[in-house]
Amino acid sequence: MNILMITEIREYPLVKRGKVRDIYAVGENLLLIVATDRISAFDCVLPNGIPSKGAVLTQLSRFWFERLANVVEHHLITTDLAEFPQPLRQYEELNGRSMLVRRADVIPFECVVRGYLAGSGWKEY
Repeated sequence: MNILMITEIREYPLVKRGKVRDIYAVGENLLLIVATDRISAFDCVLPNGIPSKGAVLTQLSRFWFERLANVVEHHLITTDLAEFPQPLRQYEELNGRSMLVRRADVIPFECVVRGYLAGSGWKEY
């Protein structure tokens, strides 16, 4: 099973390479967000990946964007590779792990969900 650690999309400029996602500018108003299989812990990217991690993350996001579509406006256009601009359709590694989205203002917040508190989280609580 292939593990995707980094993407190389030649047709579009790379906007940002984060801990897990690579973001490309697709024209002026669209972005391609690709969830890789990279693992990050404590703001460090580890050398090995988890097979299909990016696909699972993308499908979770797609589910919630579709589920909440009647509640809140979102930036997702499609996760279907067949609906991407023609130059992107040649990249089979994008299938199931990428989203074509409208550019939007970022709301900077992070949420971590755990089944239990331990360590410094417990101490701080």
